Amino acid sequence: MIERGSGVAVWRQIENTLAEEIAGGRLQAGERLPTELQLAERFGVNRHTIRRAVSTLVERGLLRVEQGRGTFVQDNAIDYAISKRTRFSQNMARQNLSSDVDILSVDLLPVSAELAGLLALQPGEEVHRIRTLSRVELRVVDYATMFFPAARFPGLPEVYYRHRSVTRTLQHFGVQDYTRRFTRVTARLPDAEVVDYLGIPKNRPVLHVKSLNVDPAGVPVQYGVTHFNGDLVQLVMED
Repeated sequence: MIERGSGVAVWRQIENTLAEEIAGGRLQAGERLPTELQLAERFGVNRHTIRRAVSTLVERGLLRVEQGRGTFVQDNAIDYAISKRTRFSQNMARQNLSSDVDILSVDLLPVSAELAGLLALQPGEEVHRIRTLSRVELRVVDYATMFFPAARFPGLPEVYYRHRSVTRTLQHFGVQDYTRRFTRVTARLPDAEVVDYLGIPKNRPVLHVKSLNVDPAGVPVQYGVTHFNGDLVQLVMED
């Protein structure tokens, strides 16, 4: 019950009540929170008061906001294994989680100086750029941009459209295996584009991951930059 005049702000009392319900299991992991209007009626307050309590719980990491869907109790993070052979679909399958990839855009670009160094290309060569959104159990977990040498992989976007898999796409071009040369992880605040794609608050850090994959001869085949929703994914470094 809300105690007015108790010396504790009403929104703080609501925050504490909801936090206790989450800790006690009355609000379970992954459960959708009642609407602002429903909570306002329950506690006998206005929606602004509810909004302040909920936003604080989001900042504490107890709740998450999914744009267009609502506010949910934070659930256990999905393990994303980073190892010598990092494969998205295999990562999810071994946890019995359904997954899919949406292709946002594909284009052909002249290689930048940075990409030329990473992919061992010459100035003037081109790369395929593919932007994707990955979903696990219907939730967006990452927004990624991938680069592939265009001369080595002509027509790669069409093949990727069919398979929605880097592994099967590279196999189509004769690369039967590839390994991770490096993975670099930083935490940073998202820009407007990442906020829009991941559906997260602009003040929630994301896991910013740069990675380079090479074929058995050590020749680079793919460079990627991935933004993981840190509320849903934890990176696990494996041998």
